[in-house]
Amino acid sequence: MTTGVAPGGGAVSRLPRLVGRGRALEILAGAEDFDGDLAERYGYVNRSIPDAEFDDFINSFTRRVAGTDRGAVAEMKGWVNEMTLPDDQEFGPQSDAFFARVAGPEVSGWITRAFEQGLQQPGDLEERLGTRGFEV
Repeated sequence: MTTGVAPGGGAVSRLPRLVGRGRALEILAGAEDFDGDLAERYGYVNRSIPDAEFDDFINSFTRRVAGTDRGAVAEMKGWVNEMTLPDDQEFGPQSDAFFARVAGPEVSGWITRAFEQGLQQPGDLEERLGTRGFEV
C-alpha cells in the first residue's frame, strides 16, 4: 500500500482468511517483499520448495492427484471453497475504492512517474517497490 492504493482485486477479503488478520494487515499495509520461507511461515503459500526439488515435487503431486477420483476431488474442492472463499459481494466496494484512489491526482501522478521509471519492467524499481512507494 506504499503506493497509496489499497488492493482492489479481492486481497482484502481473501488474505485475512488465509494468513489471519494481523499478518494480512502487515502484508497489505506494509507492502514489503519477503522470501518464500517467510511466506510459508505466514501461511501465504503452502510451502517453500528449493528450485532443485521443485520439478520432482510437482511431478509427484500431480501424479497423486491425477490418480484420485475426479468427482471426489471436485466435491472436496467445492466444500473447501464454500468454507474459505469470500462472497463475491465483498469485491465490489473494494474495486470501487481502488479505482477511485487510482483516478485521484496524487495516485495517478505517482503511477505516471512510476511507469516512466520502470514500473512493471525488470529492474530496481520493480525489485524494491515495497521500499520505494511514493518516493518515485
